[in-house]
Amino acid sequence: MKRFALGYVVIFAVITLVGCSAPGPQGQLLGVDDRPEWDHVNPFGLAYVPSGTFHTGPSDQDVNSTLVQRSKSKSIQGFYMDETEITNNEYRQFVNYVRDSIGHTLLGHFEETDETGEEKIDWSYDIDWASDSEDAGALEEIHYTGDDQFWGRKELDVNQLVFKYDWYDWKAAAGKEQRDDARSSFIVEEEAAIYPDTLCWVHDYSYSYNEPMTRNYFWHPAFDDYPVVGVNWNQANAFCAWRSKLWNDYAKENGQTMGEEFRLPFEHEWEYAARGGLENAPYPWGGPYVRNSKGCLLANFKPGRGNYPEDGGFYTVKADSYHPNGYGLFNMAGNVSEWTSTAFYENAYAFDHDMNPDIRYDAGDESAETMKRKVIRGGSWKDIAYYIQTGTRHWEYQDTAKSYIGFRCALTFLGRSIDDEF
Repeated sequence: MKRFALGYVVIFAVITLVGCSAPGPQGQLLGVDDRPEWDHVNPFGLAYVPSGTFHTGPSDQDVNSTLVQRSKSKSIQGFYMDETEITNNEYRQFVNYVRDSIGHTLLGHFEETDETGEEKIDWSYDIDWASDSEDAGALEEIHYTGDDQFWGRKELDVNQLVFKYDWYDWKAAAGKEQRDDARSSFIVEEEAAIYPDTLCWVHDYSYSYNEPMTRNYFWHPAFDDYPVVGVNWNQANAFCAWRSKLWNDYAKENGQTMGEEFRLPFEHEWEYAARGGLENAPYPWGGPYVRNSKGCLLANFKPGRGNYPEDGGFYTVKADSYHPNGYGLFNMAGNVSEWTSTAFYENAYAFDHDMNPDIRYDAGDESAETMKRKVIRGGSWKDIAYYIQTGTRHWEYQDTAKSYIGFRCALTFLGRSIDDEF
């Protein structure tokens, strides 16, 4: 009897040891351990727009009778959006990044990566851009020289400021007939000359003296907090790609989980945000008027028959001028029209989806002009009140830059709600 009991204990111990050494959390389905932490970090300068449904389309008479903005119910996933249009000084950070990357390359400032041994720019070096510095000779290549110099000034050749980046064509990859193609066939290499077209202040208008704006608007500190203009749709996308790289590189270096990427808002996302939670309101502040009870104009646009300075500005105004709407967004009406990611089709509302609708067409240089049309929203400082209404659609060619078009970025929110505690 004692021998049997001893044998039973030994057998039980062996079974227990074998059971403990088996893989998995005691045979239970508990998911994978050591997953990275994720916190909803609200990026600086962006406002949160919660998920919701709204009715798109005109909130007043369609004065053109074009029927390009019919009423339709749309549901939009929560996202972040820049509180203001991207300013000159914010865009200048992008320009300086491209400038410095070229400068480091000319000076041979490189280091090897730990992973692959490939060379990458070593940003720890300082560049002395002064004309009498030791770096001046090597940096001469990126400056105007000879007959291209003006009054002997040392100025950057802005045509050399080109940003190269890749993006993944998810729609092409999802095509049934292309599922077996190599991943590389869906990676698109892009490049864009990123310096704003400062001459837009002159070529946009005939018989109008706007040369001071061409000379000063982008670089002078007086306009640092004004919205950047002269940026076409391709340049705005390049900015979003660079901003995503800046954001994700920081997250990677600090052991944080990378999230979604910055992008242009799609058309209905922009309209939903512009309404600020007000259903069927013609303007971000409600309406139906463009003045408050004291008679003050509520946006920067062309009032009356063209009294441009009546609203407090003449051309553009500071990006955080006037009062924000219900989501904390400034100048969603007037100041500058804004690029969206959406391709423009007159009858788009007849066939687009009611869930996060976005009609995208990536037109190349060889594409027909009509295929290069992109939706712009919000109206600008030179437009009448109809064009600053939340439901008004308009468009511009993606490769054109105007003195009245800027942009802001969006970032998709990951999760149910920013205040979700369940």
